[in-house]
Amino acid sequence: MSEHLYVLTGASRGMGLAIARALLRPGHTVLGISRRSNSTLAAQADAAGAALLQWPMDLADAVAAADRLQAWLGEHAPERFASASLINNAGVVPSPGPLQQASASELSNALRVGLEAALLLSASFLRATDGWPGTRKILNISSGLGRRAMAGSTAYCAAKAGMDHFSRALALEQAQQPNGAKVVSLAPGVIDTDMQQQLRAADPERFPERERFMQLKAQGQLDTPEQAAAKVLARLERADFGSEPIADVRE
Repeated sequence: MSEHLYVLTGASRGMGLAIARALLRPGHTVLGISRRSNSTLAAQADAAGAALLQWPMDLADAVAAADRLQAWLGEHAPERFASASLINNAGVVPSPGPLQQASASELSNALRVGLEAALLLSASFLRATDGWPGTRKILNISSGLGRRAMAGSTAYCAAKAGMDHFSRALALEQAQQPNGAKVVSLAPGVIDTDMQQQLRAADPERFPERERFMQLKAQGQLDTPEQAAAKVLARLERADFGSEPIADVRE
């Protein structure tokens, strides 16, 4: 077995796109699940000699995505891949502001994409790969805001805190299984992505922490998506991956 499989959500932009680009190497099969495909990613895969699949799917419909993933994984021989990794990276940041000013649909979408999809995809991944002899890993991209509350970002904080705790529980379960998956919920640091732009552009009356994010940008304290992707993948490849279910690239 010399092939390695990576399933990555939110692969079409931001850090997810940077992770996908870094994974496009010979011997790698990368399945990206995002609302839209990325044509430049496809061209890079061809040039790199990597296998790339892109599923344009809205992870707000997590049941459909999880069912499709389980069926697709079931088509492969258990011995095909030396390792299989699920990277739950997709997330949604509602408009910054007090909870009562957000619409129900916006809040629901944030939790469906940011937490429910990760939970359902993890369950499908584990069911479909149960009995595979290779190494199995689940890397959940969390946030410092799952561990430190922030006014004006209630739904995002809730989704990431939920991701952390589901990772803790899942790691305990998998530790009891033969060849159980290694599970880590990882905070990737502060990254200059669309989320940061959204926070810097927020109404300061609705989002009192706006100035802090303005200063992070002004002081050059933000990683590029490429820098963050390199740190995330370095953690995924560490020999001690999974020794602690909650981690931060800054530690």
